[in-house]
Amino acid sequence: MPNWTRTFVKVVDAVNYRIGRMSMYLLFVLSGVLLWSIIGKAMGHPPLWTQEMAQFTMVSYFVLGGAYSLQLGANVRMDLLYGRWSSRKRAAVDSITVFAMIFFLGVILWGGIESTLYAFEIGERSRSVWRPYLAPVKIVICIGVFLMILQSVAFLFRDMAHLRGEDI
Repeated sequence: MPNWTRTFVKVVDAVNYRIGRMSMYLLFVLSGVLLWSIIGKAMGHPPLWTQEMAQFTMVSYFVLGGAYSLQLGANVRMDLLYGRWSSRKRAAVDSITVFAMIFFLGVILWGGIESTLYAFEIGERSRSVWRPYLAPVKIVICIGVFLMILQSVAFLFRDMAHLRGEDI
């Protein structure tokens, strides 16, 4: 495989690893927001922002950790046949099916970008009492989906190298 593919795979893996590890700490942020909500309700002054902030934090955690989850192989996979195959056959099947994943993620990214641009154009806000702007969370979703696309392409390069008898 060309050196640029090896470099691409290593850079994508490193970036997704670091972002995934950092996004794990969003669970502590989520816990803090929910704890603040509980304390506020117990004091008789429920904060207006905690429910949506918890949702935004969970979306960020989920989407930014998606590429890291793919990288670790922690995604759900149907292992009925796949687990019995040789590593070469798995690489061959994965190098074909990865295109479906890239297409699916590409459609999501396309819609996410359109939705984000629309949110910026009209200054889209939530319909709740707090009324936060929705563009920031949509940007995070687009970044997370883009990282998953990059990780999928890295998988493709890695599988192609494996089929050629090389390892990346």
